Amino acid sequence: QVQLVESGGGSVQAGDSLRLSCAASGRTFSGYVMGWFRQAPGKEREFVAAINRSGAITNYAESVKGRFTISRDNDKNTVYLQMNSLKPEDTGVYYCAAKVVYLSIYDSNRYTNWGQGTQVTVSS
Repeated sequence: QVQLVESGGGSVQAGDSLRLSCAASGRTFSGYVMGWFRQAPGKEREFVAAINRSGAITNYAESVKGRFTISRDNDKNTVYLQMNSLKPEDTGVYYCAAKVVYLSIYDSNRYTNWGQGTQVTVSS
């Protein structure tokens, strides 16, 4: 199992940037596909981005393409989510998650390990 801890959330204005980090401990981080999800109040958890084990392959939700960038540093056991041009609709709790295989990356039910989440609030 891998344990995940997110950080970097906060309250910002529309147009600002934030970088979220997710630090992993436990089993070999490089053996996991990593994803970011978010959940707004009263809404279901939704896929944001995913990255394969080497970092060579990434996928994004349409709503964040061109604004968010997922990356990872396997030496530091950390995955990042750089969020630029933030909008009020990006508000929510952001979670990182891990799974072994780079399939069904959009389905939160396929991820086996989750962090506790970090709050992002974007005001207009």
